[in-house]
Amino acid sequence: MTRLPPGKLPAPVLRALLEGRTPAEGEVVGPGIGRDGAVLRLSGSAGEGRPGDAASRDATPGDGEDLFLVAAADPITFTADRIGWYAVHVNANDVACMGANPAWFLATVLLPEGATDEEAAGIVADIRAACAEVGAGLVGGHTEVTPGLDRPLVAGTMLGTTRRWVSAEGARAGDALLLTTGIAVEGTAILAADAADRLAGKVDEAVLERARGFLRDPGLSVVSAARTALAAGTVHALHDPTEGGLSAGIHELCEAAGTGAAIELEAVPVLEETRRIAAALELDPMGLLASGALLVAAPESAAAPILAALDAEGIRAARIGRLTHPSEGVLATDLAGRTAPFPTSDGDELARVL
Repeated sequence: MTRLPPGKLPAPVLRALLEGRTPAEGEVVGPGIGRDGAVLRLSGSAGEGRPGDAASRDATPGDGEDLFLVAAADPITFTADRIGWYAVHVNANDVACMGANPAWFLATVLLPEGATDEEAAGIVADIRAACAEVGAGLVGGHTEVTPGLDRPLVAGTMLGTTRRWVSAEGARAGDALLLTTGIAVEGTAILAADAADRLAGKVDEAVLERARGFLRDPGLSVVSAARTALAAGTVHALHDPTEGGLSAGIHELCEAAGTGAAIELEAVPVLEETRRIAAALELDPMGLLASGALLVAAPESAAAPILAALDAEGIRAARIGRLTHPSEGVLATDLAGRTAPFPTSDGDELARVL
């Protein structure tokens, strides 16, 4: 028996839990490392497209006849500030990474003993406001006061439909790897708020104030970026790096696709506020909670048009490397030209610090 660290389950544990699972009726993409959501066939040809097989990949472009339901589920556990708003956006991001538009949201809201009706109303108001931002509706869920909690928790499920889905396993060796916005939007915002006492005197207050505003600018949502990339050219895969940061996100994408990666660290856009806070807390920004960024795997011929389309929408993006044959592993080259394995851990720098 092994005690598990805080955060999402380590990859070997998750693999063991999913081993031997029987795919459900209508399932096209099921659970797996690097997969942001499930894809279920609602109409059209039946009995094709088990997760990861040739039929599912062939189905990806679609012919306009089949309709697919995309479902994603994520909790918010790192922070209690604006927890309902967070829950909507991280789930909307997962649905968008599968090629669908967020449409319906369900929320399970767990409140600690002693919570007030005003606190409950505030969380639900944030959920409804965030749903309006992404074009979704709050259609159900569950609310309760739960003994044993020291803060509210929200677990969300977002649903959306599409006639053309993508998934992380569609990425291919030789693809260009693009990253939008920069890292690490969410982790930086949380640290600026929740570790303010430890940062006082080490990081200018003006820097911390800007970082606390990251939830709105540049924001956590990658829905617009995903739509823009999909409309601009051929996209083989989308993935939003979240817990474990960019490093974990790239490893997840490579595991799902069965590829390696060659990352140019100098090309990775690290937000200046993130650099300063990371240095003050002695943490690695590559492993810091990175919601707000989007990984795009696309053929080299499509990379420039996608980058141009994102730029036209005011969305910062950069080419940070390429996907390689799996035998090459996941490598990163630093500013001095040294190449080494791109490390990943079983946790997030945020959990280690807080």
